[in-house]
Amino acid sequence: MTDSARRTWRFDTVETPEREIYLLLQHLSGELIHELATLLKPSGITPEQYHVLRVLRDAGATGTQLSTIAERSPAGDPDVTRLLDRLEQRGLATRTRDAADRRVVTARITTEGRRLLGRLEAPVAALHARQLGPLGDRGLRDLRRLLHEAAAVGPVV
Repeated sequence: MTDSARRTWRFDTVETPEREIYLLLQHLSGELIHELATLLKPSGITPEQYHVLRVLRDAGATGTQLSTIAERSPAGDPDVTRLLDRLEQRGLATRTRDAADRRVVTARITTEGRRLLGRLEAPVAALHARQLGPLGDRGLRDLRRLLHEAAAVGPVV
């Protein structure tokens, strides 16, 4: 996405600091995901599918259960079954049912899935470096700490 195509942050009403930060995070999240989607589009996968492939690669040869994939989703509880349907159709992942407990489904990345992640590794890293690198090491450390603190608050009931 070119800088001229970026949505600019415009918010002219007076808000509490918490509300303004919430809106800024929503805006930034949308921009980051849109840029990743644009980068991944020629490869035929979505940011959600990319994340699932990363989870499967990290799981190694033993694979991982679908529930673990859902737990590791940055977007909440995605439709893992639908995501894996598409990855399987492309030959990027496989699923097997546990022989002892047929309710347990384990997913694994395929060789082709590993190849695709290998091709995407440098471009995705460069995108993230361009997106967040200007914050510098200290800014990234501070932002990470603050976001972890905010995430630790947990759901508001």
